[in-house]
Amino acid sequence: MSNRNNQANKQAARERLRAERERQAKKDRLRRQLIVGGAIVGVLAIAGGIGVAVATMGGDDAKAATGPLVKPANTSGPKGTTIVVGKADAKNTLELFEDPRCTYCAAFEQTVGATVEKDIKDGKYKASYHLGTFLDNNLQGTGSKNALSALGASLNVSPDAFLKYKYALYSKEFHPDERGPDKFADDNYLIKVANTVPALKGNAAFQKAVKDGTYDRWALEVSNAFNSVKDVKNTPTIKLNGTVLGPDSLQGKDAPFSVAAFNSAVEKDLKK
Repeated sequence: MSNRNNQANKQAARERLRAERERQAKKDRLRRQLIVGGAIVGVLAIAGGIGVAVATMGGDDAKAATGPLVKPANTSGPKGTTIVVGKADAKNTLELFEDPRCTYCAAFEQTVGATVEKDIKDGKYKASYHLGTFLDNNLQGTGSKNALSALGASLNVSPDAFLKYKYALYSKEFHPDERGPDKFADDNYLIKVANTVPALKGNAAFQKAVKDGTYDRWALEVSNAFNSVKDVKNTPTIKLNGTVLGPDSLQGKDAPFSVAAFNSAVEKDLKK
């Protein structure tokens, strides 16, 4: 789980180094806890809004921020930043706040993702996805934005392709460690992952959209919308009908990282 701190970009180099050391120590400790059934917590910072993001971008990303906005199919809202998957008449709404490069989001998806997908199909709730790119700023690179843009291309194919692709990106096989190479910055790697999804395998239109960066501007708008949600302090954060799920922690609430804990939290707040 990643903690939001909009002042991170203004910290001195010494303070950033200290925070990074503390973050890594906490991550290593809590990763061990996850192995035995506990929650994972990490401390990461979010750069707020496209305006801040543009100030730290390279040429390609700065161009994307001022380029044409192409909204994928199966989105809504003025800028296409509302991503809702599931039956429209579902009484309940599950909200998921994640960053594509987030190790802890990957841990959640690897454990609970299949349950979420089944619940969506069963109509237990519809799912609203809020995706950020703050790790590009914290860790350097463009992988979160690039993966989000590719997710937009998959969403343009179908909501099911989006879910399957997101699940593949977070899988143990393909999700890169935060501290390792920024694999999601490579279009060819994103296409390689997509080729494990039947609806995207060999899909020329999808591949062209990824390589052309068709949804780059949209990805920045989705990230900007993510940053504007002030009551979300960590990633992953999971809400059901506006209530944050999971046990209390020093950073707010830890996401439920086991199927049993997730199901218990959902049943508690589910509208029948």
